[in-house]
Amino acid sequence: MATRDVEVRRSRRRRRTVSAYRDGGRTVVLIPASFSAAEEARWVERMLTRLERGDTRSALGDDALAARAARLSERYLGGHARPSSVRWVSTMEKRWASCTPTDGTIRVSDRLRDVPTHVLDYVLLHELAHLLVAGHGPAFWRLLGSYPRLERARGFLDGLAHASGMPSSEEPEGPAAGLDEG
Repeated sequence: MATRDVEVRRSRRRRRTVSAYRDGGRTVVLIPASFSAAEEARWVERMLTRLERGDTRSALGDDALAARAARLSERYLGGHARPSSVRWVSTMEKRWASCTPTDGTIRVSDRLRDVPTHVLDYVLLHELAHLLVAGHGPAFWRLLGSYPRLERARGFLDGLAHASGMPSSEEPEGPAAGLDEG
């Protein structure tokens, strides 16, 4: 661990939780003040491993993103949604992703590179569903209904939108709403 720049911050207010984040080239690990030196060492290693795993996930390229979309289409949409391309874009400021059904392209904002996997999967599945059904009416939400973490992912995105000053989702709340936005 001597080669890594790690700063450990102890807090008396923290009781059980541990967190870590990158600050430039340094990793900051926040731990309870009551942790022993052995607990500190164990948690620092664990948090460094988690951050490194996240860094690897962030490196997901366009090909891997397209392969992930293909697996999601197969699993949740019977393989019927077949995009011509799926890629990251850096130009999207007001949307998480977009789809052009006429040419089968899906674009995902690179602001989503670090979201949890279930959130990225929801966004991809959402855009894949648009290859099959336009709008956000009941038929669209029926397609997404088998995704088990749908509401959790949507809640995450709403929180992320709020934190970044974006408007929250303007979509209906699923099949119960019964309205297509047109």
